[in-house]
Amino acid sequence: MDETPQAIDAGELDEWFESLDDLLHRHGPDGVRQMMSVLQERAYQNGVAMPFTANTPYINTIRHDQQPRFPGNRAIERRIKSLIRWNAMAMVVRANAASSGIGGHISTYASAATLLEIGFNHFFQARNEDQFGDFVYFQGHAAPGIYARAFLEGRLTEEQLIQFRQEIPRGSGLSSYPHPWLMPDFWQFPTVSMGLGPISAIYHARFLRYLEHRGLADTSKSHVWCYVGDGEVDEPETLGAITLASREHLDNLIFVINCNLQRLDGPVRGNGKIIQELEAAFRGAGWNCLKVIWGSDWDPLLEDDEDGLLVKRMGEVVDGQYQKYVVEGGAYIRDHFFGENKELHDLVDHLSDEQLQKLNRGGHDPEKVFAAYHAAVNHVGAPTVILAKTIKGYGLGEAGEGRNITHQQKKLNEEELREFRSRFAIPIGDEEVAKAPLHRPADDSPEMEYLLKRREALGGFLPARTPTTDRLEIPPLDKFDKKVLHGGVEMATTMAFGRIISDLLKDKNIGKRIVPIIPDEARTFGMEALFRQCGIYSSKGQLYEPVDADQVLYYKEAKDGQILEEGINEAGAISSFIAAGTAYSNLGVNMVPFYIYYSMFGFQRVGDLIWAAADSRTKGFLVGGTSGRTTLNGEGLQHQDGQSQLYATTVPNLRAYDPAYSYEVAVIVQDGLRRMYGEGEEIFYYMSVYNEVYDMPAMPEGAEEGILKGLHPLSQTPADKSSSQRPQLFGSGPILRESHRAQAILSEKYDIECDVWSVTSYSELSRDAQAVERWNRLHPDETPQHSFLETSLSNHSGPFIAASDNVRLVPEQIRQWIPGRYVTLGTDGFGRSASREGLRRHFEMNAENIAFATLSALAADGKFDKSRLSEAIKALGIDPEQVNPACA
Repeated sequence: MDETPQAIDAGELDEWFESLDDLLHRHGPDGVRQMMSVLQERAYQNGVAMPFTANTPYINTIRHDQQPRFPGNRAIERRIKSLIRWNAMAMVVRANAASSGIGGHISTYASAATLLEIGFNHFFQARNEDQFGDFVYFQGHAAPGIYARAFLEGRLTEEQLIQFRQEIPRGSGLSSYPHPWLMPDFWQFPTVSMGLGPISAIYHARFLRYLEHRGLADTSKSHVWCYVGDGEVDEPETLGAITLASREHLDNLIFVINCNLQRLDGPVRGNGKIIQELEAAFRGAGWNCLKVIWGSDWDPLLEDDEDGLLVKRMGEVVDGQYQKYVVEGGAYIRDHFFGENKELHDLVDHLSDEQLQKLNRGGHDPEKVFAAYHAAVNHVGAPTVILAKTIKGYGLGEAGEGRNITHQQKKLNEEELREFRSRFAIPIGDEEVAKAPLHRPADDSPEMEYLLKRREALGGFLPARTPTTDRLEIPPLDKFDKKVLHGGVEMATTMAFGRIISDLLKDKNIGKRIVPIIPDEARTFGMEALFRQCGIYSSKGQLYEPVDADQVLYYKEAKDGQILEEGINEAGAISSFIAAGTAYSNLGVNMVPFYIYYSMFGFQRVGDLIWAAADSRTKGFLVGGTSGRTTLNGEGLQHQDGQSQLYATTVPNLRAYDPAYSYEVAVIVQDGLRRMYGEGEEIFYYMSVYNEVYDMPAMPEGAEEGILKGLHPLSQTPADKSSSQRPQLFGSGPILRESHRAQAILSEKYDIECDVWSVTSYSELSRDAQAVERWNRLHPDETPQHSFLETSLSNHSGPFIAASDNVRLVPEQIRQWIPGRYVTLGTDGFGRSASREGLRRHFEMNAENIAFATLSALAADGKFDKSRLSEAIKALGIDPEQVNPACA
């Protein structure tokens, strides 16, 4: 029977407290920590299970007496911040007045203004000739505040701010959120798609260490700052990689989580405490955690809280109630927060209701925020998260301060504008306030001089995107692996890609710039030879002897290793790809990432990050290994990819290819290097490679143009039949071999000769044809142009039969420009495990089905006897009653 533990005598407790105070006095905090650790270990040894908590009390981490002196002029900084607040609000209000429904957000910046201004005035180092500077991932919804500051700095004009969210014609306005694609000289990181900023920031910080450890750039002075909304932490990507940051000791990384307690519709944690929840998560993951909860107005109250009743009450109240305090008056706060007991009530008896209502939160107190930032940049050995408590819509008053509607607030009436103007002392008269005019002080005003001097001291303005003009010397095609170019060997296109990467790593001009990125499949892709050739990056080197140390291709980790092997973590790997692929603009250093992965786990799994890569103007190669719904035969439904080429068509600056032969892979890689790094185009590539091994032919003379534009002819048998009866067979990837086999079947069994084409990119063919069609439509008086596809097929009437290991919508892209009957075969439907032969028969795109599709098309055109089709079905072994694969 359990006995209720006897309470420890108060006198005995006092003795323990005195001992603890003495220890703190003589040995300081480190001594106390050491003693507590030893005592806890002793308790465990004696069978005492200690309760675990990663939480500290609901108060500021940095005590008032530990705060460093604030170095700035608080009065001037407040005036600058007030002007930015007004201009940020005004630009959104005016945009919505001019065009109802244009949208925009004013509440997020209202809550984050102090958090950002302390950074701008005292911490954010800009990139200049002396250093790479800091990298700031701004909270996307706070963009109006960043624009408003840039307006004061003279970097953006009043006309641009007035045209917020009105970007047509191009370059005339400001984008809704941080979008480097739309504002290539301003924004660096697209952050408004929730969760992508945090995970990208983590891998960016790690990539800075990678560059430093490889001796490519001294990034030791740079910090990565990531501003996150507390509602954003519900996205898995936000917290999904925080253990990497602590494992890698990324003390160059600082998260600032703006805990305004509200998401779009209501409280983030109405019945809980988001700051405590996040503290437990980050501290448990090994981060340095700094809480900035209460402003300076609370310091005297906490000092008078001798019995800890105030701290206890602070920890009891849930976030939904804290939100209620914001919208109620001081009397409500006195009764419902301090009225729990007489001691608490007496603690604030000397304060008026108005003073109670104005007790500030830590995220709005410059001194508290500065203290946290100062501690963060000086912390060594671990990343830092700052949990800053703020009020969403701070300063909007009745229009939306702390209310559930705050996130959607975009308009203020005249009275609300006047109140906002007065609260922040904006020098605008009553007769003008209804127009919400922008305000910029004179250049010689104290505010402008202070603002510009602070940025000058920190190296310049940011955000700013400044791509390097340096160009890499790209090896010519004839320097690539001879077996890849000239064939004569059996290999898979994945193996060919591995040979190409190996050669590029050895190149004296670009070898050190190559960044191979692999989740955890190097051996699957046949690329384990790279382990020894260039090593796997590890910030710790290799502290163990690998189990395969006696083998030639052992698992080799090294501090200067070149491969980024990210583990089973596609989101992290694509984040590394973005960090490396934007180094040319963020660091002024050209890096060439090749990210090879299980192709099904690319666009389908991390499509939002690939879209962010496009917005970021990332350069590099995405390589979908083990592609195909029938080529990767044994893995089944969730591994077999037949849709990535279709997804790729939706990304405007992505060039997507589906090569069949090793020489095609080489041509695509070499030309991609030339375009991106030799000529500076801001594009990137996707390429499908496969694991099916077959004979690789030599590259036909003059094939390069067709390979790159999407289509080139291969075997064209003698035209001893009428050209009107000559089908054209299109094949991509390994299915090109099925087209060749269909060509032989038709010739041998039906005396029908065909031409075979390798289609390396339906999307490139389609884009070119669309561009030509558009030009012709808009230039009716000019001589019509002709697309590459139209020119290539001008002497062919078909029919045309297209087959690939992709869904039919991939070849369907070019239907309207095909000069004859067009039949597409593909892998629509779910995959399954079977032999390649069985799968291709199941999806009705093997050689026999290609041949029959050709006969059927000829019959429809009156060029083949329709009565022979039933006989052909039997002869080709086709089951007309099998289940439709698209529905199976």
